[in-house]
Amino acid sequence: MITVVGTGTGAPPQECLAGAELVVGGRRHLDAVRLPEAAERIVLGPLAPALDTMAEYLEKERRVVVLASGDPGFFGIVRVLAERFGPAALDVRPGVSSVATAFARVGLPWEDAVVVSAHGRDLRTAVNVCRAHPKVAVLTGPGTGPAELGAALAMGAKGGAEEGRPAAAAPSGPVAQFPAPLEGAVPHRVLIVACALGTGDERVERVTPAEAAARDWGTAVSVVLCLDESRALGAVRTVAGPTAAPAQWALEEGEFAHRDSMITKFEVRALALARLGPRLGELVWDVGAGSGSVAVECARLGAAVVAVEKAPDGVERIRANAAAHGVDVRVVHGSAPDALAELDDPDAVFVGGGGRELPDIVGACARRARRSVVVAMAALDRVPAVRAALTGAGFDCDGVLLQSSRLAPLPGDVTRLAATNPVFLLWGVRNPVYREGVAL
Repeated sequence: MITVVGTGTGAPPQECLAGAELVVGGRRHLDAVRLPEAAERIVLGPLAPALDTMAEYLEKERRVVVLASGDPGFFGIVRVLAERFGPAALDVRPGVSSVATAFARVGLPWEDAVVVSAHGRDLRTAVNVCRAHPKVAVLTGPGTGPAELGAALAMGAKGGAEEGRPAAAAPSGPVAQFPAPLEGAVPHRVLIVACALGTGDERVERVTPAEAAARDWGTAVSVVLCLDESRALGAVRTVAGPTAAPAQWALEEGEFAHRDSMITKFEVRALALARLGPRLGELVWDVGAGSGSVAVECARLGAAVVAVEKAPDGVERIRANAAAHGVDVRVVHGSAPDALAELDDPDAVFVGGGGRELPDIVGACARRARRSVVVAMAALDRVPAVRAALTGAGFDCDGVLLQSSRLAPLPGDVTRLAATNPVFLLWGVRNPVYREGVAL
């Protein structure tokens, strides 16, 4: 057996090391314990040599102990060991995870938190989760720490507090020890940086994303919490983790404030959402957002969303619709394609509206989108140019003409069919061997 010991927020129980002939762990874990005199010690660096040495000890039935942080089955070394030696070879003794400890330090429950690892991974997934959800724990690593996370979130501040969106009110209850949230970060978000948890050097600091970006945090960071303090407590839950997908999407037009029926109809929205595929950890643009119905629905399905709208009254409607549905949508007041320049690259883009500039806007979006672009338009004349814009950017393009008739009442308790305006829906899916106009 391999005994895998989680250190929790302090040193592991000394008795776990009794009789160990090989002890493997990070340098700080090994330095914190008293090893048996005859035990060989391996400081973890590259995993492969350590795993090979462990295999040699196991073949000779010699006792191996692995020291790990917190709960080693939670984004930890248990996965690697189980893949190499099989779960039956492991005796796992978990400690308290850094995530649980960090939330305990700020007096918050965390069954409704989303936990995302940026350790050895692309930071953009963690950034998009933080933009979309009110309570997130980020496990950090070299190059993906509080400074990098804060810098990415601070860049996303444009269109939030800078455009007049008010900061959240000071919270009450368990988080009352923190001052009121400051403007200048992603709307309502603050970062709680927990360093060296369970040691004499423990620090738990509350900072804005911009403040986090300006600091050198060293190597002692345990975990970073990203919170919307106005929603930090959340509702009572029976299922842990991110909010479940909504029971209904492609909502009726009456669910959104809009002007003169200028809204993507639910039949069109249903297919657009299917082709966009918004999901947790991704970023979606809604360009020419109008009422923001597509943006709001993408946010309800878990994605981070930026809505771009040139009409001032449209900007306010989008914000009102997002608030009414309890989701975060970053609203950028401006005209595409110029307004897109400072935005992070999206995974998927929805483009609505029309005008002669539509093909240029679609082309600009397609050059930036990682996965898909969906375009809705009423004018037949725009279809060839939009299709050319998608294919020219390396997308496989398809589309339909949507024509629907809805049931409508007539006098005498009878029903007729009322036709809606036909809409062309084109979508492009990026060819995996083509990116940024270059064949890979």
